Amino acid sequence: MTQPAPNSLCILRLSALGDVTHVLPIIHTLRTHWPTTRLTWVIGKLEAQLVGDLPDVEFIVFDKSAGWRGFRDLRRQLANRQFDVALLMQVSLRANLVGIGIKSPLRIGYDKQRSKDGHGLFVNRRIPATHGQHVVDSFFSFLSTAGLEARELNWNLPIPDSARAFAETHLPGQAPTLIINPCASHARRNWLPERYAALADHAANVHGMRVVLSGGPSALEREMGEMITTHMQSPPINLIGKDTLKQFLGLLKKAHVLITPDSGPAHMAAITGTPVLGLYAASNVERSGPYFSRQWCVNKYDEAANKFKGKPAATLPWGTKLEYPGVMDLIQVEEVKDKLDKLMKDVYSHSKGT
Repeated sequence: MTQPAPNSLCILRLSALGDVTHVLPIIHTLRTHWPTTRLTWVIGKLEAQLVGDLPDVEFIVFDKSAGWRGFRDLRRQLANRQFDVALLMQVSLRANLVGIGIKSPLRIGYDKQRSKDGHGLFVNRRIPATHGQHVVDSFFSFLSTAGLEARELNWNLPIPDSARAFAETHLPGQAPTLIINPCASHARRNWLPERYAALADHAANVHGMRVVLSGGPSALEREMGEMITTHMQSPPINLIGKDTLKQFLGLLKKAHVLITPDSGPAHMAAITGTPVLGLYAASNVERSGPYFSRQWCVNKYDEAANKFKGKPAATLPWGTKLEYPGVMDLIQVEEVKDKLDKLMKDVYSHSKGT
């Protein structure tokens, strides 16, 4: 049964982009069912650039690049604050240390199986130990443990007019559009550039799609974009390193499909409702796949578990990463083409509006 709404509640989730995106339905559930509760979110600096304009939420930004000064600045901001409930939704050592500064009589954290780095020392109530949860569902466990039995699967986030204008400038009109975000935060989750290129050519030749490359400004991502372009029959629209997080949302709003490995953009697509064709071998799609698009993912996790661990994925601890050299080679071009063909047939008849 839902408990009376607390006066104040603080969420600690610093990073990463995908996990921060997963917090959005938690915020919308709180706003809908506990509308009088004052919400504060302690968040990382980069991640605040994505969600920091969410209405009716106070954001306190932690800058990890500032080192110990970042901790001191955060402690200063929290020094005279007291919250009725604290949801400590991250188990890293850095997050645990940040959590020390959040004062609350009710400090909810992860169960023992999902805890690490002394997380249990910083909480006084734990979410239930539930095997096989998607990250989004584990976040909802924090609400139920706090006394709110409700779920609003709402990823709504403001997309500024300037971001929409950026997208319209680079992707004018309503032509069917495929965005490829080829890189994840861990290089061993990345597919091969020549395979991305073959898939891009298939999308252009068979479905008449314009192909867009997206990603951050790192040297690795730029190099990946150049290699994909070299292998393609006709050049894509290469926007790697040229957009902001909000501008990327504008691009997603124009897109029919996003193709990406396990990455932040795979989850940001829930904000715009864009289907995701995810490429999963190094991580478990049922735990960290795009929440509404898991049926469109190419899932080689079990095959990878058998190859690299010598046992089925079902026998591995939940959340085990299989980031081994060559793991993504298990994903073949033809099966990704087949998945794209089925997605385009089942989801779209002509073109997607904006």
